[in-house]
Amino acid sequence: MAEDGKEESAATGDSDQPAAGLDSTMVEEGSTLLRRMEISVAEAEKRSGKNSVNMQETFTVYLIETRPMDAIAEGRNPAPDSLWRRYSEFELLRNYLLVTYPFIVVPPLPEKRAEFVWHKLSADNMDPDFVERRRVGLENFLLRVASHPILSNDKILYHFLTEVGGSLSFQSRTADSRLRALSATFRVRNPDKRFVDMKHYSDELQSHTSQLLRARARVADRLYGVYKVHGNYGRVFSEWSAIEKEMGDGLQSAGHHMDAYAASIDDILEEEEHYADQLKEYLFYAEALRAVCRKHELTQFELEMATQDLVSKKQQREELATGIVRTFSFKGMTNKLFGQEAPEQREARLKLLEELIAEGEESVKEKTAECEEHVEGGWVDMQRFKEQKDKDLREALINYAIMQISMCKKGIQVWSNAKECFLKM
Repeated sequence: MAEDGKEESAATGDSDQPAAGLDSTMVEEGSTLLRRMEISVAEAEKRSGKNSVNMQETFTVYLIETRPMDAIAEGRNPAPDSLWRRYSEFELLRNYLLVTYPFIVVPPLPEKRAEFVWHKLSADNMDPDFVERRRVGLENFLLRVASHPILSNDKILYHFLTEVGGSLSFQSRTADSRLRALSATFRVRNPDKRFVDMKHYSDELQSHTSQLLRARARVADRLYGVYKVHGNYGRVFSEWSAIEKEMGDGLQSAGHHMDAYAASIDDILEEEEHYADQLKEYLFYAEALRAVCRKHELTQFELEMATQDLVSKKQQREELATGIVRTFSFKGMTNKLFGQEAPEQREARLKLLEELIAEGEESVKEKTAECEEHVEGGWVDMQRFKEQKDKDLREALINYAIMQISMCKKGIQVWSNAKECFLKM
């Protein structure tokens, strides 16, 4: 599925932040980074070093290699530019994209620790097989981002792929505070129904995908047991062949077939993990989809608060101008206790309120435009995501079914071979 990103066509315009040093083709309208650059995560390497609190730690780094597509198209094969990145740096890049593009369904990273695995598979995040699967997942993440019509033209992404060190300057308090705001509790009075429906859809997508992954893990455990039982058949046939003269060769051959069949389950279930990882990507995509809905709610909430504040200030101006104050307002109580304000004080307050109202109207105007932009851009990207999801999951499930059919055919062939051995006895 990681290769699918290479085939996605662009559907939008120029980057708002073209990368420094890029030629005109790098920001051509309708172009994505993946059409201009070959990107791969070539290998993973375990390293040791000291962390921020001066403690020794072991971690994994991943080699990102890039080559310009125009050189490849011209028949040249230049050596790739390469740099090493840790998983935490990929996380920083994704957090930056989440904050900078609130209306985009940002592709998820592969899991940090293995989940929904069959019991014989290691869940250690330093296990070579898990590290290799994460390498594939990180490459898929980069291909997804680099094929996105908007994300692919971001200058920080380009620096992340091509420059050591300085590309991570996007860590900022603003980004951190924006991410924290998304986890705050608030209630929107007038949410967009489409985003409410999409939020419910993301919840159902996550629920159904997690149920499917759990069922697959249970089936894998049972399948592992069934295959390993065939190893017992192989042992029994081999031992039996030692005491038989006429049937010995047939029993020994049948035992070999059983042993080979029992040993094949490890490779089969490792291949299954590839399809499970594709499902896990969309399990995590559900959270990315919810994040877009959550950001819409935050934008709508800020607009409603700004509108409410503006209405309050206009009401205060009306009370000052007319002298009619609400009986149970704080201002009404102070007027009854201490008398009316002097004309000079009232004029000064009116002038200040006029300025605050002008600022409030400008703020409401900006928030309205921001909200409309988020709704329009977010809805377009969520539809793009759903088309991508339908294509990817259909392909993954069909390939998984084909793999299961092939596995069953091999099982039938093993027992057919054993039958032939028995008939020759």
